[in-house]
Amino acid sequence: MNLALWIAAGLLAAVALTGGISKAFVPKEKLAAADGGGWTADVGEGFVKSLGVLELLAAAGLILPAVLGIAPVLVPVTAVCWVLLMIGAMVTHGRRGEFKFVALNLIYLALAVFIAWGRFGPEPFTG
Repeated sequence: MNLALWIAAGLLAAVALTGGISKAFVPKEKLAAADGGGWTADVGEGFVKSLGVLELLAAAGLILPAVLGIAPVLVPVTAVCWVLLMIGAMVTHGRRGEFKFVALNLIYLALAVFIAWGRFGPEPFTG
């Protein structure tokens, strides 16, 4: 179970890192032209950049606290925050009729739920 939770956290951290880098550093106009990025045309650049920074923090929060042994409870807390972020993403993509992205966000949400459940429940980092 511990290995499965680490794999899930690593996958989700990679997703968060990729999304965070693109939102934080790619121009909004380029994001808006990409598949699934049309929503960025409807919001301010500061909002997009803020989401990018949050995703970068999520990438760090899913891995670093456990690896460093500093406040490892932040791993499942980060996973819960990711669930909330994915609910927002699913609503946004659903309103735009982008149901393949709703499904993708649902997969990310499920991974985060698994991590939160596992680390708060049967496989916490502290015994």
